[in-house]
Amino acid sequence: MIRTFIAIELPEEIIYTISKVQEEIKSYGLKIRWVRPENIHLTLKFLGDIQEADTEKVARAVSESVTGYHPISIAVKGIGVFPGIKRPRVIWLGISKQLDLLTGLQKTLDEKLEAIGFPKEKRPFRGHLTLGRIKDKIDPKRLNDVLKEFNKFESEHFFADRIILYKSELKPKGAVYTKLANQLLIED
Repeated sequence: MIRTFIAIELPEEIIYTISKVQEEIKSYGLKIRWVRPENIHLTLKFLGDIQEADTEKVARAVSESVTGYHPISIAVKGIGVFPGIKRPRVIWLGISKQLDLLTGLQKTLDEKLEAIGFPKEKRPFRGHLTLGRIKDKIDPKRLNDVLKEFNKFESEHFFADRIILYKSELKPKGAVYTKLANQLLIED
């Protein structure tokens, strides 16, 4: 069994911008377990543990999902927490631009994966980039200050032009991601 997910990889310049945001937020002294910038990605579907032999059919479903889709314009925009400000567990950056296309692609992917035995998502897709996880109680006033400070943050736009099937290995120093397959979104 291997732990897997399907995601859009971010360009280096966007990862750099996000790392600068993380550094600024760290100055608030909040107890957050930060995701390493190079591990930040836009998850389209978390599969969890799957049989290693199933990676080929998952890769095929990813390939079928992108038919008719072109590179999607995305920007990183805004900040928030899941599930909410009263009991935050995840701090994230949002996304903007061609969200209708991104949501359509994610829905198509979900349907192709359901056809090969992976349950459909119960919750609606909310594209986001996880910056960090909050394990302990956190100062709500300071967290609110962070949310206000970065509410209007927006990166340059970029084109999401490939979808990647990743293997995720949880290690003491954080997750290690390995690309198992990737599929380009083709320009006409």
